[in-house]
Amino acid sequence: MARPSDYLFTSESVSEGHPDKVCDRISDTIVDLFLAADPYARVAVETLATTNHVTLAGEVRGPDSISPKAMEDAARDAIHKIGYAQKGFHWQTAKVEVLVHAQSEDIAVGVDATGNKDEGAGDQGIMFGFACTETPALMPAPLFYSHAILKGLAEARHSGATHHLGPDAKSQVTLRYVDGKPVAATSVVVSTQHSEGVNQEEVREIVRPYVEKILPAGWMCDEPHFYVNPTGRFVIGGPDGDCGLTGRKIIVDTYGGAAPHGGGAFSGKDPTKVDRSAAYAARYLAKNVVAAGLADRCTIQLSYAIGVSHPLSVYVNTDGTGQVDEARLVKVLQELMNLSPRGIREHLGLNRPIYARTAAYGHFGREPEADGGFSWEKTDLVPALKSTFGA
Repeated sequence: MARPSDYLFTSESVSEGHPDKVCDRISDTIVDLFLAADPYARVAVETLATTNHVTLAGEVRGPDSISPKAMEDAARDAIHKIGYAQKGFHWQTAKVEVLVHAQSEDIAVGVDATGNKDEGAGDQGIMFGFACTETPALMPAPLFYSHAILKGLAEARHSGATHHLGPDAKSQVTLRYVDGKPVAATSVVVSTQHSEGVNQEEVREIVRPYVEKILPAGWMCDEPHFYVNPTGRFVIGGPDGDCGLTGRKIIVDTYGGAAPHGGGAFSGKDPTKVDRSAAYAARYLAKNVVAAGLADRCTIQLSYAIGVSHPLSVYVNTDGTGQVDEARLVKVLQELMNLSPRGIREHLGLNRPIYARTAAYGHFGREPEADGGFSWEKTDLVPALKSTFGA
């Protein structure tokens, strides 16, 4: 069924201080802790956070130097960097329970490279990547602006530009599309934790300039549809107000619902887990296809079986916007990038401590960094794609 040309579409984001994002940040901090000590460490760590309590659970294979105390210290540091020093959730006084054990030998034997067997995928699953021309980052516009609003508020909080906002926040942006292109916001919702004694109208005026700065000129919604703290009060927040778990914000992490999602979360997983690495590879390929001008929209699906080194399927859909044959594109993309777990890790340089920074404001649509962070956002395949297809 064809997409309508005129419609409204909404995406949401949550801040680094949202309970689930606190857990994602802690889990990814543990991944970085292990990869900094051993680039080939195996990590699958989940986090639960509630009132002054954090529990880490999962499986690892890495240096003995990464003790339960080291993991506890890393968790506290992550909470501190987010900014939680509140009575109900404090980086110093929260109880941190570490229930992490060695990786299952049954999993390890399927993943490890031995003899003539290449490294296999860390699990079965399907992964999707997506890119479109709606924003310079080649991301869907509603999610792109939702992330940017919260990132701006967080930067203001960390810098001291505002002293009234807390770490926990959510945003939601609804855009009107005309002829398939976003043209304006019809509503904006921001809920942000704030200090005692600040009223709803004051919070509204603190938030307003950050929204107006992010949205393109003339896109701001009308006043009745600009919702700030609709309940009127948001003092108790973070894990003290709502239990958090790793991996519950997978749509926030990817494309805001504008594209399919395979179902697997990213945070807390080392790059042998294709839930993470293959999703990054799929985004990388889709972004390069769009950046090369071969399509205005591109969705890529990869599928894997645990212990098997090659993808079981590669699917490309340009949603009627493609300038080249999709079947040929499938073939060319696999020639340009080895999509085995090892091939993805090596091509994108994923065996590095680069993951804590991905835990909030999206894994995609970010700028590649000098130390290898967000390497999947590079567009270095564009010259080869243009040459191959004569674009």
